[in-house]
Amino acid sequence: MRQFFIALLGSVVGFFVAIFLVVFLFLAIIGTMISSNVSKDKKTNAPLVLTMDLRSGMLDHGGQNNLFGNASPSLVRTVRTLSTAKADKNVKGLLIRANSWRMSPEQAEELRLAIKDFRSTGKFVIAHAQGFEGTSLSAYMAVSAADEIWLQDTTGFALAGYRAEIEFMGGVFEKYDVKAEFIQFHEYKNAVNAYTEKTLTEPHREAMTALLQSLMDTSVAHIAQDRALTESSVLEFLQNAPHSAETAQEQGYVTTLGHYIDAHDYARKKAGGASTKFQNVNDYGTGFETGPIIAFIGGQGAVVQGRSADGSNPFSNNVSMGGDTVSEAFISAAKNDRVKAIVFRVNSPGGSPTASDQIWDAVNRAKDAGKPVVISMGQYAASGGYYVAAGADRIVAMPTTITGSIGVYGGKIVLGDALEKFGYNVESINLGGEYGAVHSPFEPWNQNNREAYRQSLEHIYVDFTTRVAEGRNLPIERVREIAKGRVWTGEQAKDIGLVDDLGGFMKALEIAKELAGIDADTSVRIKKFPRDLTPGEQLEQLFNVTAEATANLEELRILTQTPEFKAFMRTREALGNENSQLRAHLPEIK
Repeated sequence: MRQFFIALLGSVVGFFVAIFLVVFLFLAIIGTMISSNVSKDKKTNAPLVLTMDLRSGMLDHGGQNNLFGNASPSLVRTVRTLSTAKADKNVKGLLIRANSWRMSPEQAEELRLAIKDFRSTGKFVIAHAQGFEGTSLSAYMAVSAADEIWLQDTTGFALAGYRAEIEFMGGVFEKYDVKAEFIQFHEYKNAVNAYTEKTLTEPHREAMTALLQSLMDTSVAHIAQDRALTESSVLEFLQNAPHSAETAQEQGYVTTLGHYIDAHDYARKKAGGASTKFQNVNDYGTGFETGPIIAFIGGQGAVVQGRSADGSNPFSNNVSMGGDTVSEAFISAAKNDRVKAIVFRVNSPGGSPTASDQIWDAVNRAKDAGKPVVISMGQYAASGGYYVAAGADRIVAMPTTITGSIGVYGGKIVLGDALEKFGYNVESINLGGEYGAVHSPFEPWNQNNREAYRQSLEHIYVDFTTRVAEGRNLPIERVREIAKGRVWTGEQAKDIGLVDDLGGFMKALEIAKELAGIDADTSVRIKKFPRDLTPGEQLEQLFNVTAEATANLEELRILTQTPEFKAFMRTREALGNENSQLRAHLPEIK
């Protein structure tokens, strides 16, 4: 009888799931039809103003349509759209809702470039902010190149500079008798410090200070140029933060005080009056492309073994760069006779050495097949994110991109003594070599295992630096000199030979055309590898999972809210599935 009710319940659940999916597929089709009709606005002769909302985050690239909504905004798509729209005579301008707090310096800088390029054909750009309440320069730098910057008059202008806050768990681990055992190559590979130290080491402080100073110098220079100010006056203004909206206007950082509806009405009049239509940049599209094919391959998030996660799952915003997915994309693009070059967009702090080398190999196979490969670096392309880029023909980065971190670390968190305090004991039986205990979280390393593990990391470090030396055509001695795990901005990396050109995605596309022998004025078709999943494939991927039962949910909930548990979980997440990591420590820049 029990089995009968279980089967009955399963049938009922299956019925409702099927109804649920049919409804959503129907709504998706209707949504596509509506979107198709909306897109016809840009085919009329009515004046058109594009709109962009920066108040919520955007992916670096991707953001394909999913079953539960429209495509997520992405930086690369936005940049491409503005490049297309600048040639559309119906498009008169761009109205932006600025981010009031912060965004990554690289995203802000690449958006700024796109805005300047959009304006180059005589179109206007108006940005409106409901305050610049965050102290970071990035949110303002993203719109500093606008013709006019509007600010709600009851808000403030708090720009002050850049700040990085770095967490250390060494004191927490010490308090609970948790031992952090790590080996790093070398002293600037400071991801390890978060677990082993209580405060900044001198190399860590030196590297972070230099990084922030480079970001600061670039941002101040851009803002000064865009608003016709001197860099010294900008620095003085930042020193005296915060300011009122009125002061920001008096000093030239804001042109007009008013609410968003006022800016919206002003943009309508400026574009042509009552007949003006408004359309979101995300709905405008990148235009119909013809001509030679340039392959686009994207990799963002941690480098992992297996498949990529692209953020299309409506129940998870996780993104990752899977070794299998990216390497298969390169192999497929290399076999396509119509593909003339490949642009590989990298936005990753690193991760698995194995997956990084798998992608590095795929890049070189594509080159051997006669396909030029150009790297476009996003917010960061560090550690494993630099490894995958090292063999390309050309590397392009924004001045504020965070890159480098050529090094490796590995280790484990030993919980044995901590758990013993609670009466929890683990006994081991080991057959074979003593190295079998090297990854055990309950037993510290002995001298032999520590040395053996150090040697395995050294092999990874030698491979990494060798790949960089060969790919960048640098002497291995020079690479080892700069490859101590230190992170650099794109501007710094260009000075030391790790980057070839400064610019964003459109710059990388320009170079790819050049290397492929395509005239600069010739239009090209950008083809994504791998292609986006169909709705049916998304469904299969989404529901091909199993639910895991938990014995006592309330007890588990209470446990997971403790600071100690959160610290342990952050450590575990940072380590990933492999103990050795090509990963950079990238604190949030505020």
